[in-house]
Amino acid sequence: AVVVVNDIHETGELTSEEIRQLGRESLFLRADVSNRAEVQRMVEQADQRFGRIDILVNNAGIGTAAEHRRPIHEFDEAEWHRILNVDLNSLYYCCRAVSPGMVARRAGNIINIASVMGLVPIRRQIPYAAAKAGVINFSRSAALELGPFGIRVNAIAPGSTLTEGTRTLFYNPERKALAESLLSHIPLGRPATPEDIAPAALFLASPDASYITGAVITVDGGWTAGFARDW
Repeated sequence: AVVVVNDIHETGELTSEEIRQLGRESLFLRADVSNRAEVQRMVEQADQRFGRIDILVNNAGIGTAAEHRRPIHEFDEAEWHRILNVDLNSLYYCCRAVSPGMVARRAGNIINIASVMGLVPIRRQIPYAAAKAGVINFSRSAALELGPFGIRVNAIAPGSTLTEGTRTLFYNPERKALAESLLSHIPLGRPATPEDIAPAALFLASPDASYITGAVITVDGGWTAGFARDW
């Protein structure tokens, strides 16, 4: 595939360069996906450069920092809108911009990154839980609407994944007890790595998944299988 990489940070260019080093063409475009005008410009630039967009992966997501997490009766309204704008509104903006071309060609593939928190509740992060639940039903609804045009729409629900952010929040020596508490809910006993999540997206993007649409694939180490209890 030719890969267009989008990020709000210029470090996205490093990802494009890594792809080019693997022998594939890649273009970095900088856009804030919570801004509809920037999304439209990004899609137009990709279309002008490559002629069409066959696969869209909506992967942008943010959460509330630990010190700002509150129950709903204390939760900050500005923080609610900040999370929803990035984690849910961006899906609408990106899908709305890309889908007309897919409909015209009667072919396309949309992959939305949700979370286990869209399947099970969580305390003190209500906008994140609401947004990720929205991603899941957004994906199912879009699958119903776009399926007749040959367009597949699916979601992936990762569990706790080891990234720069979660390493700071959970997986560091100073927070060992917190990490152990989190991992106690995961039957495989470890967080995911980005390399654990990527193959699910690769599968959904490939012809091997040609009859899969409206699905939610959990990649969570067994988190949502249920809590293991001895009583």
